[in-house]
Amino acid sequence: MSASPLAGLLASVREGWSLPREAYLAEATFAADMTLLSRRWTFAGHVSEVGRLGSWILARFGDEEAIIVRGEDGALRALANVCRHRGSRVCVASRGVSRLFTCPYHAWSYRLDGSLQAAREMPEDFDPAGFGLKPLPLVEIGGLIFVTFTPDFASLEPPSLDLARPVLEALTARLGWREAKIAHREAYEVAANWKLVMENYHECYHCGPAHPEFAQLHALARPGARGLTGAPDPLTGLADLEDWGIDGLERETVRVMRSQLSADCATGSREGAPLAPPMGPSPALWGHCVFAELGYLSAFLAYADHGVIYRFEPLAPLRTRMEVIWLTSGAAREGEDYDVEALSWLWRVTSEADKTIIERNQAGVKSRAYEPGPFSGMEPGTQQYVARYLADLARVTRTP
Repeated sequence: MSASPLAGLLASVREGWSLPREAYLAEATFAADMTLLSRRWTFAGHVSEVGRLGSWILARFGDEEAIIVRGEDGALRALANVCRHRGSRVCVASRGVSRLFTCPYHAWSYRLDGSLQAAREMPEDFDPAGFGLKPLPLVEIGGLIFVTFTPDFASLEPPSLDLARPVLEALTARLGWREAKIAHREAYEVAANWKLVMENYHECYHCGPAHPEFAQLHALARPGARGLTGAPDPLTGLADLEDWGIDGLERETVRVMRSQLSADCATGSREGAPLAPPMGPSPALWGHCVFAELGYLSAFLAYADHGVIYRFEPLAPLRTRMEVIWLTSGAAREGEDYDVEALSWLWRVTSEADKTIIERNQAGVKSRAYEPGPFSGMEPGTQQYVARYLADLARVTRTP
């Protein structure tokens, strides 16, 4: 990609200020964003969704789709959902259990490892070994499945997880997320650029005005509450970490931030009372929560008795899909150990409010009266996120 369409945008950015209008509106910027994001690790599902041999789910990103499948050998794989005959989608449902994948167009069939099993009426010199479904990079960390939707399947290496993997493994082990199950999920389509969505989720400057429910429960909503420390917390055993990856090295961003809840609050519920059985091997997280993320589009929030996963998907310059997934202990029983409405209440009302305020933000940014403004002292996360984005965008636009 030539640097010229975005060179002016990158040159106009003022450090410590929000992005220019074109960053949130222009098709050329969005196309560059999708190239950038497709090369990074993105949350694709939880292992509980693909526990059986032959079980699979689809993960989507722009024009790309990955089949996440548990093979006959028990291994997890990600396969591009593109038939090697003439390009049809092979799987059309969002999930299933299969012994083979059969393309609904011309009935080419594939084994669960992606290799081609049968193709009708092909020439004698046709070699099926060269026509398997293309593999995509996949890693599983503590029950969380990540993939990259790389545009060059053969030669482009995904970012290193050398720092992120041990941090997330320690976090998920402490919280029991590998043994968890999905208790509920919601999806929201936000009429805004994905960067405005993500900038909102990296600051709590707006929490007091926009999220009274969250602010009542979480100390993070108060000024000065975001103090980070590298030492393990004596209660949770977890250490804070922010690695934004803006030093030019090809490693994935990882972030872990612990926070206290308000006095007498055990978890993120209406009254602060427990909602479900504890998830981890220790009840030390009662009264606390942990925010974490990996890459650009995957965020996680852990309480003692449940977890919340956010997966963000850019759809168009002014459209973003936001999926919210609630986890509980795998042994917890709906209706007996937890109530879905109570469990999901806080992050449903918070997500609905976020949709509203982000769309208002986008409406203002579309105006010719918009110009960038300075970040506040309660927006360091957003400032770091934007700085990392600009560094990566500059690298992408220099790529031939």
